[in-house]
Amino acid sequence: MSKKNLQNIALLAIILAGFISCEKDFANIDSDVVNSDNATNFGTDFIKLPVRTYNKKITPFQTNGLPINLFGFYSDDVYGSSTVNFVGQMTPTAYNPSFGDNVVLDSVVLTIPYFSVNTETDEDGNKTYEIDSIFGNIEAPIRLSVYKSNYFLRDFNPDLEFDETQKYYSNGSTSSTDAISTSELEGQLLYQNDDFTPSADEIKLTKVELDENGDPVLDEDDNPVTYISGRQAPAIRVLLDNPNDTFWQELIFDKEGEPELSNQNNFVNHFRGLYLKAENIGTEGSMMMLNLASTNTNITIYYTSDIDNDDDTGTDTEIETEAGQFVMNFSGNGVSLYNNNFITIPDGDTVNGDANIYLKGGEGSMGIVELFKGTVEDETGTEVDAFEYFKNYFREDNGDGTFTQKRLINEAFLEFYVNQDIMEGKEPDRIYIFDAESETALVDYFLDQSVSNTQINAKILHLEPLRRVDDEPNGEGIKYKIRITEHLNNIIVRDSSNVKLGLAVTTNVNTIANYPLKNEDDEDGISSIPAGTILSPRGTVLYGNNSPNEEKKVKLTIYYTEPDN
Repeated sequence: MSKKNLQNIALLAIILAGFISCEKDFANIDSDVVNSDNATNFGTDFIKLPVRTYNKKITPFQTNGLPINLFGFYSDDVYGSSTVNFVGQMTPTAYNPSFGDNVVLDSVVLTIPYFSVNTETDEDGNKTYEIDSIFGNIEAPIRLSVYKSNYFLRDFNPDLEFDETQKYYSNGSTSSTDAISTSELEGQLLYQNDDFTPSADEIKLTKVELDENGDPVLDEDDNPVTYISGRQAPAIRVLLDNPNDTFWQELIFDKEGEPELSNQNNFVNHFRGLYLKAENIGTEGSMMMLNLASTNTNITIYYTSDIDNDDDTGTDTEIETEAGQFVMNFSGNGVSLYNNNFITIPDGDTVNGDANIYLKGGEGSMGIVELFKGTVEDETGTEVDAFEYFKNYFREDNGDGTFTQKRLINEAFLEFYVNQDIMEGKEPDRIYIFDAESETALVDYFLDQSVSNTQINAKILHLEPLRRVDDEPNGEGIKYKIRITEHLNNIIVRDSSNVKLGLAVTTNVNTIANYPLKNEDDEDGISSIPAGTILSPRGTVLYGNNSPNEEKKVKLTIYYTEPDN
């Protein structure tokens, strides 16, 4: 390379550094960063290089310790149906309670809020909500059952080192030989609704108005007058049964002063939690994310008891009846259990690549992306290895372990087109690409400063949301665009490895923590998957590299700048 060209490369690097420090977007061909108007000694162009993509089945994964848990029934027109149930431990907000004398149970209420947004509040304080993180047909009912669980969710694995935590997997297994017993999960039935649908209505808590004597105030029809005593966001809020009229008395009140209510270890062994079971009653239904971390997620036992009020002289005064509450939260172990009825997804062709990439959350399917796989014609018309061509095109080997850049990469991206011949809408808004060998996000993810609390607006430079027909929120999907500019620059400048990449659907690009698979994949070395993939029931089908559709088959496009000769 001539000395003049080397000087031009250095000058271009300075220009790029100045612009990049001010720009929040990536450089496109003819963009404001480098083009023929602001860099007269440089030319801009692009190349397309081959990739190989193939399918990889997602095997059972760890579901205890997830930040959020799915629950419900979801039917996918392409992939089939999936049911996710949940079992979780309950722990009291306080131990060693004193209930008083002559305890009388009033009611037991289970509350699990949805993820929702308050969109409007009227002059009377009534709130309108939109609930999100619910997938499927929200109007199609499912059967919701709540059982007392008899299965003990232990903290540590007794077959390993003492400090090795117990892993519970999506298929109900706890090891290669042991599994959770369904009969132990379905203990005493406490609630069942054969027509359950999520509701976006605000929950209004009411109380009976009392007069100065403590008696209910009656209206003209002799009905008690009530008033709103509190408001809550939309939630699963159900009244649990009291089997034999003694269940809660024996479980909680009779244990006052006993070891069972003295600490967490004793309590979770005594009351092993709840099992929430979903069943479809038709071909459709809904699946929701449970907001178990909410302060309003609990079982509240309402009761009354007699309180003996002694005055300071030691003289007995009138015994009063007082209302009390015993509250338990989902703060212990929680496990999601998946039951799938999926189509058979073809095994991936690791040699030639697949015509279609099947991406499905949960125990579905992901894609493997191998960059620069195949051959291309060089300047002499000779077929050469695509990866060697890429390296030689953008850098010169100095022969001493160092390299000199010949061209600068402005932007590099993969475009994945949705195969609408197979898909029928309902595609996820986001997909996620990651280093399949280290199982971490790419450098482009961490350099993307488009941060947002809403997943649809986060990391949109690196991981563009699905482009839909007419930009309608529910329109048919067209394509996903994933920028990997800095990933390729690392290969050229830092001689980083050309690793395999994983491609998967996600509910939230901000959630990139990985959870272990039960069995590590021997061929591709994948031992975990992102939490966002676990928490997505949705799926899509993309054109792969082996598709006969030349226009929409996946390719790697690289825009670059080079000095004029």
